[in-house]
Amino acid sequence: MTAAVVVIARGATLPAAALPILRSSAAVYAASDVDPDVFGVPALGDTQVRDLVLIAGSRREAKAAALIRAGARVIEAPVPPLVEAAEVMDRLRSPGGCPWDAVQTHESLRQYLVEETYELLDAIEEGDRVALREELGDVLLQVLFHARVAAEDAADPFGIDEVASDLVAKLVGRHPHVFADAPRVETVSDQNLKWEELKQAEKSRQSIVDGVALGQPAVALAGKLGQRSGRAGIPLDLFPDGAEAAAQLFRVAATARRAGIDPEGELRAVAKRFARDIRDAEQAARDAGLEPTTLEADGWRKFWPSS
Repeated sequence: MTAAVVVIARGATLPAAALPILRSSAAVYAASDVDPDVFGVPALGDTQVRDLVLIAGSRREAKAAALIRAGARVIEAPVPPLVEAAEVMDRLRSPGGCPWDAVQTHESLRQYLVEETYELLDAIEEGDRVALREELGDVLLQVLFHARVAAEDAADPFGIDEVASDLVAKLVGRHPHVFADAPRVETVSDQNLKWEELKQAEKSRQSIVDGVALGQPAVALAGKLGQRSGRAGIPLDLFPDGAEAAAQLFRVAATARRAGIDPEGELRAVAKRFARDIRDAEQAARDAGLEPTTLEADGWRKFWPSS
């Protein structure tokens, strides 16, 4: 069994536990996947040295892997799970990774982002903590996936670090009362108004509807437009009029959002209750020896669960 030590560096950073060993050892070398000049030590090359300390960037580097197989001690800082998740995504997209992952694009991944988001919403609405944890991970996967695809763009590459940096800048910039010397914001309503003002200035928006995602579900879109127009003081009588179902739906959804009701969530809750009622009526019919597909209107009324 070798007395060698393999120290796993992350970029130019060494784990604190390795420093005493590095200072006391006379045989410290750099593996092929790190820059020797960064650490001020020679490259290992083909040198045969017993009881050496090898600084490597990964356990998978050839010399490091050989030493580890021979029983070398490994010193590395724990990898934060979020960083590890990004590294796994990188591996999946790299040569020798997953063939399916390697060919995906922003466009091909759109459906999965939508599906995973709705599965997360369902877990929240059902109060399922186990599912909530899993679905948050699935949504995070979509973020990591899209960031990795973006990093490979030849014309305008950016990765997860740039995404995170932009997010930090946005959060800090939109909370000057927390991170700077701006006057404190005491209420949620004041915060919402300040948030919209900061977004308008930050993005140089010319309209109150700039930034509204027009591709979102129709009820949610109507609600968002109702909210934005309400903040601007646009009266209800300017909402689309007419007796057709679409105009009525818009007015209901937009008015509900102005009143602080989430029309998309509320409508989804009613729809899910209706689906449960259907299942209960079907089961009641089966319990009575009837096939649900044979039921007519009176049959459905007979087995419909009482409210």
